[in-house]
Amino acid sequence: MEQISFLAFDLGATSGRSILGTLRDGKLQMKELTRFPNQILELGGHYYWNIFSLYEHLKAGMIACAKEGAKITSIGIDTWGVDFALIGEDGQILGMPLAYRDLHTTGAPEEYFAKVMPRKEVYDLTGIQVMNFNSLYQLYAMQRDHSSPLKAAVRALFMPDALSYMLTGKMATEYTIASTSQILNPRTKKMEAKLLEKMGVKGSLFGEVVPTGTVVGTLTDALAAETGLDKVPVVAVAGHDTASAVAAVPASDEKFAYLSSGTWSLMGIEVKDPVITDETAALNITNEGGVEGTTRLLKNITGMWILEQCIKEWKKEGAEYSYPEIVKMAGEATPFRSFIDPDDPSFANPPSMAAAIRNYCAASGQPVPQTHAELIRCIFESLALKYKDILEKFRVLAPFPIEKLHIIGGGSKNRLLDQFTANAIGIPVVAGPSEATAIGNIMLQARAAGCVGSLQQMRDMIAKVVETETFTPQDTAAWNEAYYKIKHLLK
Repeated sequence: MEQISFLAFDLGATSGRSILGTLRDGKLQMKELTRFPNQILELGGHYYWNIFSLYEHLKAGMIACAKEGAKITSIGIDTWGVDFALIGEDGQILGMPLAYRDLHTTGAPEEYFAKVMPRKEVYDLTGIQVMNFNSLYQLYAMQRDHSSPLKAAVRALFMPDALSYMLTGKMATEYTIASTSQILNPRTKKMEAKLLEKMGVKGSLFGEVVPTGTVVGTLTDALAAETGLDKVPVVAVAGHDTASAVAAVPASDEKFAYLSSGTWSLMGIEVKDPVITDETAALNITNEGGVEGTTRLLKNITGMWILEQCIKEWKKEGAEYSYPEIVKMAGEATPFRSFIDPDDPSFANPPSMAAAIRNYCAASGQPVPQTHAELIRCIFESLALKYKDILEKFRVLAPFPIEKLHIIGGGSKNRLLDQFTANAIGIPVVAGPSEATAIGNIMLQARAAGCVGSLQQMRDMIAKVVETETFTPQDTAAWNEAYYKIKHLLK
């Protein structure tokens, strides 16, 4: 294979980066070119994304890429979900996009269900878990509050689509990012206009949905000249970062579950058709779009947030631990002593996470963790058992036997938790790649360029070029006993 290069922009809610990805002789090399902050801007009592600053950072990444001297085949952008920019009749972006943390959506879902459409009907149409920051409720709140940008808008573009528009002057609504909105119908793969029209918003606001891998357009003449790049095509990769990450799971067949692990964890399976039932509604399981029109049936779980908050708290107290020290402390602490439900509301954002854990254990009649090591062990074991609990639900829903759990993202580097998870769930855990989102972005560009012909071929190629580690279950009887002992705590 001749050398072929791609430029990926991977934007998260706190930072972004540009990555040069090169395929040569069946191997993938990645080089981070730039890294930049992405901070929510508070202005006039609202929270916004500074999309114009992000555009400048994308330009800086393209200039850095041009200096590398590589001939770029395409550019792809992935971001977080739900947020969008509004476009006026003259094609101008109407101010800065509101951020999902803005408080204007507080109580908006309940208002929408009472005044516009019942909750059950909304879930039946979209299969998306109800969260107040979903695009549907953002639009409801804007319409309710007489938003002047919304009144003037003729189009809305989700964040990766809006940035692609700024690079090319062409508009597109990519499937995976649209699926996060709770406006897309996963059966028809189209935006459900009546969800908008019934609250007085244009049903055509988001336009037609395009498949993942569609070429949106090429860099504008001005940008090509300014950055030193040619008129490079911009590809609508899986615009939702989790969709790009799941596309990079190095699985050999469909019989797997995935866990995208970081501050928050997303566990799920990949299915051909959406699963929208009373059971999935009760479990608040979501149906989001995947590559090749697949559905990512998934559940949000609190991930390493609890440990991160403890570490931050201990650092203020003068106790700072390296990652190897944290693992060593957890490994030496007494096993199966105390457990929490990581998704309990008391862990959402308490003043003291350590105190919240101790209070939970005391209230549930368990030994109260005293030392930092005991707290870490409690967190790791509780996460592993929570993953088992959620996986049991997906085993019932899956149309195939789940034979492996693939852990991807930064959390996959936590070898102790990987082993605990394998012990708890009783099937092998394959950890890696930790850079799944960037790899998925790059490989989806490679797929659009014809380097691979299908999602499975793409995954086969990824499996050859990334390093993974497999953890086989150990001490399963003890872990099963612990699970049944504390199952009543897991809501």
